[in-house]
Amino acid sequence: MQNKKVIFFGTPSFATAIFCDLIKSKNIDVIAIFTQPDKLGDKNKITKPHIKEFCESNNIKIPLIQEENINNQKNIEYIKSLEPDFIIVAAFGQIFKKELLDISVAINLHTSILPQYRGSSPIQYAILDNKSYTGVTAMLMSEGLDCGDILSIKYIAIDNDLNYKLFDKLSKVSGRLIIDVIENFDNIKPMPQQNLLSSYAPKINKMDGVVDFKNAQIISNKYRAYHGWPSIFLENRLKLIEISLNEIDSKNNEGEILKIDKDCVVVGCLIG
Repeated sequence: MQNKKVIFFGTPSFATAIFCDLIKSKNIDVIAIFTQPDKLGDKNKITKPHIKEFCESNNIKIPLIQEENINNQKNIEYIKSLEPDFIIVAAFGQIFKKELLDISVAINLHTSILPQYRGSSPIQYAILDNKSYTGVTAMLMSEGLDCGDILSIKYIAIDNDLNYKLFDKLSKVSGRLIIDVIENFDNIKPMPQQNLLSSYAPKINKMDGVVDFKNAQIISNKYRAYHGWPSIFLENRLKLIEISLNEIDSKNNEGEILKIDKDCVVVGCLIG
């Protein structure tokens, strides 16, 4: 059987983990990588996409292209010239137009059980909603937002994880999922999404991290979802560095200090 030719689109560590599984597969040839441009960060420091740093550090010779506009005609003609069997997208960060999607079979890996949590922040919103499980969906790409036909889903337990731990879990299962989809694509019947069951996970902003002491479960969910950034903080900007959920059944005065220990302070919430 001839190897499947894949062009891979991805930017952060999630994409790098999937890329690593693809290049290890005996039945898949990654013939090109597309990623976002380098960014100018604080103190004029250049930040490279994670997948670019990985390829440079490991002397990977696959052509790597950084493009601010993936849909320009130059890129479309180049991708056509490579004659890929599959276009695989994982957290790339740009919207694909129809002319690009029509070149080959285009598959996106989305970190939710679609049609739940379409959008840019599915991991955070699954935690915010206190879900006990989530997953990753391999779907055919379309011009809409995460609404293409489903090819396969892998489910995982959330287990009270912080966002980065859940992110790591999903990256590990995503590589195996997409390899299975590529190798068995001819036998998979795509399943349309049920749009009536859809939900949206918009981009997180800094002020989403504001918390109060009304509900202990909500504070815990926000802490797990926003760990690292934007973190959680009170309206007076006091940042809550590390918290744990004690219980959720009691009723207390909002923000009342219930106990002071050597290592922690117990604060009451109206609920919990």
